[in-house]
Amino acid sequence: MTNTVLRNGLFSPEQASRLAGGRLHINGSLDILQVVIDSRQVGEGCLFVALPGTRVDGHEFLPEAFKRGAAAVFASRRQWEKRREDLLPGLQDRPGISVILVEDTLSALQELSKGYLRQFPHLMRIGVTGSNGKTTTKEILGRIIALDSPTVISQGNLNSEIGLPLSCFQVREHHRFSVFELGVNHPGEMDVLADIYRPDMAVITNLGTAHIGLLGSRESIAREKKKIFRYFDGTQKAFVFEAEDFYPLLKEGLQGIIIPFGPESTRGFEGSEDLGLDGTIIHWEGLRIRFPFFGAHNVRNALASISVSVELGISKSKIKEGLESARPLFGRSEIIRGSVTVIQDCYNANPDSFRQVFSFVSALRWQGRKIAVLGAMKELGTQSGEAHREIGREAVDAGFQGLFLFGEEMEDAFQSIEEIGFNGIVSWMTDFEHLRKELLLYLREGDLVVIKGSRAVELERLLPEIVEV
Repeated sequence: MTNTVLRNGLFSPEQASRLAGGRLHINGSLDILQVVIDSRQVGEGCLFVALPGTRVDGHEFLPEAFKRGAAAVFASRRQWEKRREDLLPGLQDRPGISVILVEDTLSALQELSKGYLRQFPHLMRIGVTGSNGKTTTKEILGRIIALDSPTVISQGNLNSEIGLPLSCFQVREHHRFSVFELGVNHPGEMDVLADIYRPDMAVITNLGTAHIGLLGSRESIAREKKKIFRYFDGTQKAFVFEAEDFYPLLKEGLQGIIIPFGPESTRGFEGSEDLGLDGTIIHWEGLRIRFPFFGAHNVRNALASISVSVELGISKSKIKEGLESARPLFGRSEIIRGSVTVIQDCYNANPDSFRQVFSFVSALRWQGRKIAVLGAMKELGTQSGEAHREIGREAVDAGFQGLFLFGEEMEDAFQSIEEIGFNGIVSWMTDFEHLRKELLLYLREGDLVVIKGSRAVELERLLPEIVEV
């Protein structure tokens, strides 16, 4: 393929139109320096992609994109014709802007990112997926590799059929490696992601029950995640947890090399020491590594990162430095210390990730009270009721003195806790202000508070006031 990357930008309008399979309706003179889907992020040199949404349609914000200085826009042909008379006046004040019409703006964004990424055949592409731990593993692994060579790491959790394409535009000519996260929540999504990214190495951290309501069963989740290997042709490498229930399924028909990771499989692993909230000591290849993440689940993420790094030939010293310098992202295994200590793990939630936190807190030595604020789990489908009831029972077993349950789905957890006859305080509510007031009245100095719930319930809103207790 002919190289289409500009020296000082991403594309010319003609190149963007061709790669996306669109038609250059208005051919402007401004080069594209950045791709965005949020009109509030539009600035000079931006391509604004007007995506349809469940609540709002991005085409409604085309006038705002024009005013903010967009270099070009992607619009669907149907929506452009529908809104054409209202949009043309805004273009008169924007000489040089390009309008690229496509059949479907999401598909066009994906095709554009795929075409862009193909311009870097020298790039070693590493993909990370799994039900839990994929973002943390991506961050740890990226930190290690970046110490060795120029590396681009996908930001936050830009891992979906929208997020992954946006991540692709971070790649530049000097990068030797990319470490990107690929996340799925519905059937067929990994087909799209794998086609865009075409990883040379792929990690499946684990296969749990996240999004089971949309994917149907754990086996369906496994088959969907397995598609990350879809474009392997025999030279690529797959990394899978050694004790994964679906290891045989993942290995079956794999056109590449499968490498297990874990306590028994990661070469040189000599055990670990639990330091509680201070993290973990990992013993590997004679080194004593001060790993700042807590819990056995994060040791597994570290072992995945070590196994990939060893295959890449990265030195022991850089692997150690990367593990020791890695830090949790917002809402993932965060420790906030103060008069009340908080474990904030509220970026996502499913039964497996709840159990990981419960297991850690249960074994944690703590002089004060242990309190949990548990938010509803989403996308569990017909399994939601029983899953929440089980989480209620397990929260009691974990040894909390106070349980604050938030969200409609948590009513099932509340009922199961009452049936057990919990000795501590338990409250269930669906009003956030009610939750805030009850929790703040209950807290006192020396408490440990676990905040855990799905991103949709936004439990992180509690943090500013908790730290002031």
